[in-house]
Amino acid sequence: MKALILGYGSIGKRHCEVLETLLQIDKICLVTSQDITGKACYKSLEDVPNLDEFDYFVIATPTFLHLQNLKFLDEKVKDKIILCEKPLFEKFYDFTPKNNKIFVGYVLRFHPLLQKLKELLNGEKILYINASCGQYLPSWRNGDYTKCYSASREKGGGVLLDLSHEIDYVTWICGKFKSIQSFQGKISDLQITSDDLCLIFGKTNKNVVANISIDYLSHMTHRNVRVECEASTYELDFIKGTLIKQGDKKQIFNMSNLARNEMFLAMHKDVLGEQRYICHFSEGQDTMGAIDQIQRQNNE
Repeated sequence: MKALILGYGSIGKRHCEVLETLLQIDKICLVTSQDITGKACYKSLEDVPNLDEFDYFVIATPTFLHLQNLKFLDEKVKDKIILCEKPLFEKFYDFTPKNNKIFVGYVLRFHPLLQKLKELLNGEKILYINASCGQYLPSWRNGDYTKCYSASREKGGGVLLDLSHEIDYVTWICGKFKSIQSFQGKISDLQITSDDLCLIFGKTNKNVVANISIDYLSHMTHRNVRVECEASTYELDFIKGTLIKQGDKKQIFNMSNLARNEMFLAMHKDVLGEQRYICHFSEGQDTMGAIDQIQRQNNE
């Protein structure tokens, strides 16, 4: 199986590193302006002489290029597997792929404790979910944070898009949003053109009340979710690697030694295998629909 990775920034390098460990991948080529030793590199998709030789495409370009990349590939190849990094786009586009199977790289779905939480919730009546994620942008991004894509609204940065994992997994567990109220904006003195805080409150089509808070502001890095059910309360702390279930009795599940690329490896194996957990294109578009509502509410 041959793979083509579009983009070779930090996330593209990570995908390449992981794919090199998969036995079914026997060739990896890159679309990048860089010259990478030991890899065939093309400056653009148009420069790739035979796109049909590739079975698997990974789009790891800046968010604002995703639509252009997806349209090009869907026109030029057929019956291929395409994994597009999250989020699908920088804003909602009415695009439907016709020729290929497209998936979205919401890698947090492959955290073992999130999968365990989803499994445990199958027998519960969920009432309320509260998801939160925050990290101070200058300490999160290596080098000059003002130069990274997260700092640029024009390149598809900002917490709403950058940390849309929370929207994805909340809807994956609790259903699509049927109503949303939100605040999205820049409230700090960070030297960025993108949003640094987004607060989302709504209700899903499974009648679950959902509250999501994401930010670039917190000097105390956190990522957690609490789920209130009729019979139990669940709390997952991604940083500590703990999942607690409190009902008639207390249960604690631990996963504190997760390897750096473990979730990425599980994601690629799932995309190329059963496709059990991976975010399908339609689900990625549902997340973009929620993002679109939030952007409209805060740009009027």
